[in-house]
Amino acid sequence: MFNVETYSANTEKNYDLVIKQLKALIEDEKNAIANLSNASALLNQFLDRINWVGFYLMEDGELVLGPFQGLPACVRIKLGKGVCGTAASKKETVRVEDVHAFPGHIACDAASQSEIVVPILKNGNVIGVLDIDSPEKNRFDELDQQKLEEFVEVLAQYI
Repeated sequence: MFNVETYSANTEKNYDLVIKQLKALIEDEKNAIANLSNASALLNQFLDRINWVGFYLMEDGELVLGPFQGLPACVRIKLGKGVCGTAASKKETVRVEDVHAFPGHIACDAASQSEIVVPILKNGNVIGVLDIDSPEKNRFDELDQQKLEEFVEVLAQYI
């Protein structure tokens, strides 16, 4: 049974708790879609000041929409295109303070102002990305990046 937690003022400890919750949610489940669905719901409940959180999964050389929380989204993204395609092609996290200043940004939700995309790697290969949008500029900082990368490392073991 999942219980909604009350988080403290310490962001780092809160991230550690949400990573612990992720492990508890997915460690006994083998279905990748179920685990990605719970991961997106968990992050949606945990993160404040966001308007979209979800996954794009690699399929036939492009990213295809996976489980998410938020408004309907773009279904397919080519590698190297937009923030998601850039993160996937570089195999590194891309944190964007102002999406309108990002060359080639793909606007699925006009309210989005900033974005962070973390690639999901398995055996050195990108199998997908975690994508989070915010209606605030400069929403994501270095701590968000570090902890979301840890979150994705744990998740990758179960998908």
